[in-house]
Amino acid sequence: MSISQGMRLLALLLSLVLLAGQAMAQPEPGNPVAQPPAAITPTGPIVSPEIEALLKVLQDDGRRAELIRALRAAAPESEAEAPPANSSAEPALLAPNTLGAQLLQGASQRLATASDQLVATVSAIADLPAVLNWLTSLVRDPVTQRRVLDASWKLMLVLGLGLAAEWMAARFLGRFRDRLDAHAPTEATGWARVQRVPLVLARLGLDLVPIAAFAVVSYGLITAVHPLPTTQLVMLTANNAYMASRAVMAAARMLFSPASTHLRLLPVTDETAAYATIWLRRIVVVLITSYAVAEAGLQFGLPWSAYDSILRIALLLVTLLLVIIILQNRQAVSDALRAPELAEGEEPDRARRFFRMLRDRAADIWHLVAIAWLIAAWGVWALEVQYGFWRLLRVSFSTILILSLAKFADMAVRRVIHRGFRITPDLSARYPGLEARSNRYLPVLKGSASLAFGGIALLFLLESWGLEAFAWFGHGKLGNRLVSSLFSIALTITLALVIWEGINAAIQRHLERLSRDAKAAQSARVRTLLPMLRTALLAVILIFVVLSVLTEIGVNVAPLIAGAGVVGIAVGFGSQRLVQDVITGIFLLFEDAVAVGDVVQLGGLNGVVEHLSIRSIKLRAVDGSLHIIPFSAVTSVTNQTRDFAFAVIDVNVDYREDTDKVSETLRQIASEMREDPRWRPVIRDDLDVMGVERLADSGVVIRVRLKTEASQRWAVARELNRRIKRRFDELGIEIPYPHQKLVLEEKHPAQTANAAPEPPAALS
Repeated sequence: MSISQGMRLLALLLSLVLLAGQAMAQPEPGNPVAQPPAAITPTGPIVSPEIEALLKVLQDDGRRAELIRALRAAAPESEAEAPPANSSAEPALLAPNTLGAQLLQGASQRLATASDQLVATVSAIADLPAVLNWLTSLVRDPVTQRRVLDASWKLMLVLGLGLAAEWMAARFLGRFRDRLDAHAPTEATGWARVQRVPLVLARLGLDLVPIAAFAVVSYGLITAVHPLPTTQLVMLTANNAYMASRAVMAAARMLFSPASTHLRLLPVTDETAAYATIWLRRIVVVLITSYAVAEAGLQFGLPWSAYDSILRIALLLVTLLLVIIILQNRQAVSDALRAPELAEGEEPDRARRFFRMLRDRAADIWHLVAIAWLIAAWGVWALEVQYGFWRLLRVSFSTILILSLAKFADMAVRRVIHRGFRITPDLSARYPGLEARSNRYLPVLKGSASLAFGGIALLFLLESWGLEAFAWFGHGKLGNRLVSSLFSIALTITLALVIWEGINAAIQRHLERLSRDAKAAQSARVRTLLPMLRTALLAVILIFVVLSVLTEIGVNVAPLIAGAGVVGIAVGFGSQRLVQDVITGIFLLFEDAVAVGDVVQLGGLNGVVEHLSIRSIKLRAVDGSLHIIPFSAVTSVTNQTRDFAFAVIDVNVDYREDTDKVSETLRQIASEMREDPRWRPVIRDDLDVMGVERLADSGVVIRVRLKTEASQRWAVARELNRRIKRRFDELGIEIPYPHQKLVLEEKHPAQTANAAPEPPAALS
């Protein structure tokens, strides 16, 4: 069967379905429903040959399977013709099957599951809607209201008279309690405690007598008031709860006796006795009151789920009270558990150090363990877990064991890492700065090891708690992919750090070699370029690491790279001046045109190069001014401290002086200066007398120069000028200064008489 035939049969089948639907929609005879339009009512019989052919195809298994294959073959063609719905959509940031997408999906699913479980647990623990519904029905039901009112006034009457009887009995027996307290021994020895036992038991009997008086009066009144059966049960529940709480407090008074130190069995202070009695009273009141309320509520139609909720909430309040007690006594118990201070000069052995460490660790975390165990015990009881307390004990033991082993393993690995990173003096001398660089990574490595052991311990804890954590790391599971990706990321980061530190170490060794070889110029040049080289290298390594990590977790980095390219082009067009600064600065530095410490002239400014950045240079002028010049403004560089220099001096002498004699005197001055220990290291050659430079208005200018070290030309010139002035004064060689000479000529009398009169000269 061809595809076209299959499509025709499919069209025929659809038309049959439509016609059958129209036939079913026609009204029954006698039903006054509007007739369907005539246009859609079949007016003639269906073409029987096509129906018969379709029936034959559907009844034949082979031909029916062939029809299905033809339809499936036609489906991809129709899908290929239609344009995809999201053809114009942008690529997703996270691919569907990548690690990041699975992590997000798994996290969302687990959060949803955890929230559902939390809601279900809270609903199971505290059925608050049932309590609210019961209270609402209690308020609306008049019969229940009458029963509640009847029970209330009768209960108040019974309790009031019973409490009055208890109070009178306690007042009557007060003198006997005082006598017992007076006869009690005041010593704190063991025999004195034994002697107190009969007195304490007598005191307990005196405390129970008022409770008995309350019981006689209250139980007698319950029968006398003729309550309803429900009211009678409520009154009995309230009486039993009150007498139970009073009996417990009487037993606590027997042990602690907060008001009488002589009748106290336990050796505690007054403050501790009062503290224990107060908190015990609070716990007993919460427990017994909640139980009495729940039991009384059953008599008025309280649902059993609400009954369980009241008891669970009561035990939760008791758990919170115990947590408060633990937190209030945290420091005292920690001080008792902590190992005592060692005596001066005492050095414990390894076993004692181990047990001291255990005691100190227990002192630090005992309150956390106690609080966690209390909350877990309440959860096991509230959720009615089968064999819950046995499982809780087993989980507690396994948890302590796993945490202890993880802590010991972490301590051992930390010690091994510390020893492995220890730098010997010989190695530190061979590789300067290695110890400082290794110490930077020591805390990170220790923290990573602790994190790894913490993760492994968490997996064992979850497995011991019955969560089957190891199954998460099976073949093809999310945990397996996560571990593989974390290993790849750690390997990438480690490789990047090795490359970074290797290049830094190579640069440092190169600098040390230049310093040993006395190549100061090259060393200064490398030190100048080093910050920019490190910045560029760090940027490249960071980009590589970030892209690798993002690719590993499944982030599509193609849009990020494209966006970075667009941003780079925009920045390049918008900051051409900045780009010019950077490029010009790089070429100037690579050409060794300027270095830190050089005295240069650039941009019309002079000064010492103090700092070089990626785009500017800082010059410190003679007067202390700081010039910041961008590299793009530098068209030429005059470096005045490169290799060597000449101290050039123009010496001005009078016209009457002998220039040869003056030149010889200058050579003598320079020779004496070279013999001076102060100036001998900085002067490289004898004085070079270049000759008469020019004939000035006031004297003859003789130019000389002295070859010096690159940075000493100015100091040598100033010292040479000082010595020239002093020697010229000694030899009487005149150093002229700007002046004018007036020459008067006397004329003959005859010339004066025959000469024509001249106009008077103007005075200036």
